[in-house]
Amino acid sequence: MTVTVGLSTASVYPESTAHAFGYAASLGYDAVEVMVGIDALSQQKSAVAQLAEHHGMPVRAVHAPCLLFTQRVWGTEPWGKLERSAEMAAELGAPTVVVHPPFRWQRDYAAGFVDGIAALEESTGIVFAVENMYPWRASSRRRVSKGMEMYVPGWDPSEESYAHTTLDLSHASIARSDVIAMADRMGRRLHHVHLTDGTDSAKDEHLVPGRGTTGAADLLAHLAAGGFGGDIVVEINTRRCTTRAERETDLRESLEFARAHFVVPAR
Repeated sequence: MTVTVGLSTASVYPESTAHAFGYAASLGYDAVEVMVGIDALSQQKSAVAQLAEHHGMPVRAVHAPCLLFTQRVWGTEPWGKLERSAEMAAELGAPTVVVHPPFRWQRDYAAGFVDGIAALEESTGIVFAVENMYPWRASSRRRVSKGMEMYVPGWDPSEESYAHTTLDLSHASIARSDVIAMADRMGRRLHHVHLTDGTDSAKDEHLVPGRGTTGAADLLAHLAAGGFGGDIVVEINTRRCTTRAERETDLRESLEFARAHFVVPAR
């Protein structure tokens, strides 16, 4: 069994979506996940399609604009954003839309979210893989707190009835979640993995996998042994890289980590 290792366009920020496709192609990634964000190019289906064709790099997922800083991308109506994400995915041939659970202040959206996601999957034929988030907690390590619940119906999609889910290791680190236990709770519903890392910080670190403490290598081995057939997407933070060579090194190391540790055991 082989698994597709993709690159999230968020991994090259502050460089652009176009740069992400270039990195993915030159480093040997299998695919790209497009984070629809403040980069205007990421919002344009035709421009992304041209990039995919130019680099020979398929798009395997579209990440809906549901982060705090993308609240006004594609308007402010959350269901409309998901519909547009599905339209982009369909046009690009991507089977998956990644979506976060609603913020607690999005009351109407949150009230019908679980059923609404199921209805969107039925009507569009696109997988909506709901991503694990985390309680918001203080950054000081000296404070012991479970954090504030900011997502409804909750930050842990393994506890809901979603047909498809995404497991993000950096988010799991903030939540102090055991990633293997969470993957097991998700079971066959686990469709998508954001491969990254964290160190129990209250910050969403998105480290190169292997540089944190979430057990990224063990998770990949566990998934490989269990027959995981979804997508693994590298989603790291390279904003501190001061040169293209540094960013390229982090992206290459992440790809090599994925391929080294997702190894299907011989039968």
